[in-house]
Amino acid sequence: MKAAELFVKSLEASNVKYVFGLPGEENLALVEAIRKSSIKMITTRDEQTAVFMAATVGRLTGHVGVALSTLGPGATNLVTGVAYAQLGAMPLLVITGQKPIKRSKQGKFQIIDVVGMMRPITKFSDTIVSAERIPSSVYHAIRVAEKERPGAAHLEVPEDIAEEETGAKPIIWQKTRRPAPDEKAINALVEAVESAKSPILLLGSGANRRLIRKQLNNFINKTDIPFVTTQLGKGVIDESDSRFIGTAAVSEKDYVHAALSRADLILMVGHDIIEKPPVLEIRDDQKLVHIDFSPADIDDIYVPDLEVVGDISYAFWALTERVETRDWDFSIFYKAKEKLQESINDNADSDDFPIKPQRLIGTLRKVLPRDAMLSLDNGMYKLWIARNYPAYEQNTVLLDNALATMGAGLGAAMSSKIIFPERKAVVVAGDGGFLMNLADLETAKRLGLDMTIVIVRDNGYGMIKWKQDAMKLADFGLNFSNPDFVKLAESFGASGYSPKSADDFEKILDKCVNAKGIHIIDLPIDYSENEKYFGRDLASQVKD
Repeated sequence: MKAAELFVKSLEASNVKYVFGLPGEENLALVEAIRKSSIKMITTRDEQTAVFMAATVGRLTGHVGVALSTLGPGATNLVTGVAYAQLGAMPLLVITGQKPIKRSKQGKFQIIDVVGMMRPITKFSDTIVSAERIPSSVYHAIRVAEKERPGAAHLEVPEDIAEEETGAKPIIWQKTRRPAPDEKAINALVEAVESAKSPILLLGSGANRRLIRKQLNNFINKTDIPFVTTQLGKGVIDESDSRFIGTAAVSEKDYVHAALSRADLILMVGHDIIEKPPVLEIRDDQKLVHIDFSPADIDDIYVPDLEVVGDISYAFWALTERVETRDWDFSIFYKAKEKLQESINDNADSDDFPIKPQRLIGTLRKVLPRDAMLSLDNGMYKLWIARNYPAYEQNTVLLDNALATMGAGLGAAMSSKIIFPERKAVVVAGDGGFLMNLADLETAKRLGLDMTIVIVRDNGYGMIKWKQDAMKLADFGLNFSNPDFVKLAESFGASGYSPKSADDFEKILDKCVNAKGIHIIDLPIDYSENEKYFGRDLASQVKD
């Protein structure tokens, strides 16, 4: 068979179901091979959206998502999405085309060093130089992308290599088992928990990558130890649980940090230092335990006293079996939770319009089912939602607290709807980020996806405007105008809405979420309380 066919068969042998991308002439042989395969090719209007979608497939399934582009500008357009997957620990394989490497008649036209460009932002990047190398190259790239800590891998396929004839066979995917943590580490963990006075759990992004909920729940139910999440840890445990204290959003001065600062033992489950904020300023009398699939990434802000490395589920099964409950003191944690909940409830029923963030979030949680997929772009609303919106199921709040790029929300929602077609899908995006990947509204329409997009409009880059104001700087360089979003929606074959009140928004959202098609809601928002909740020292209000 042709090398291009072998490449696609190697993807099939590794259980790849989708390829997202925007092809070029250099990879038409690959595209033709995909056409004849079981893999579904989803053509996007921009390579950036393709790689956001592929990364989200990796995030939601734990198995690599695949994106395809041509050489030159197609490959450079992938870069933001590749960095998004790499920092966010999402298993991703990107495939780029290239001119013939044996003999090319086009000189240096469109030629850049794509492999060299990708190496700093991937776990692995290489050029396939012969058809015989394809099975092992594809298998290795996917394996590297998926193993802890997951991330991005890249393969370049030159045009002439894709046309080679080969008798090589694909390598069939083999599932691997993760090793259990060292017994001495487990024993030390048991001792640390039993000797603590006020222990707490902090659940990070690594806890969301695998199905650890059962064993973690068993541990919490036995010990009643409360838990906090990072932004990327939202939903690991049902946040309607009475032992949920809150989410670390952005400010180390928020109420949830008062709880963390009073704990004498913090069990860091799947914590990743890519997340903002660092959340911890450990005192000498506090003990920090790192529990993850891989060793801690030691940094100025993160130096654990104990590391329990290996399968997290096994670690908590063993801990639950052996730990003896104690008369721990959690009172200060629940005082912090009470203050946090008061602030979340503040203005949650406000009739003010433009809408308050608290009312926006209260409406979202009221209208959306427990398992609805809420996909966030990046802006001030992301911080509000991370803090105020409880997640009930794993990976139902798709936000980016690693690269934190604008423009990712639409692609992430599209993939969530492809993976979970029976669930409701809602995007919340700012008027800045939404327009960055606007073209792929056509992709969503072409795919027949049902989703609702809420554009929170403040006619500027709201988060940076807040920072600018907090620094006592002049209001400069961050304002813009917007199109008529209702007419824009209609031009794409979507339905557009412009609420006139907070109550009107709730009615429109409920209608849209339960209807077919794509719905866009143009919602003006009032960010005047950003400083009150994200800039002031709230933690000091929590008294012992």
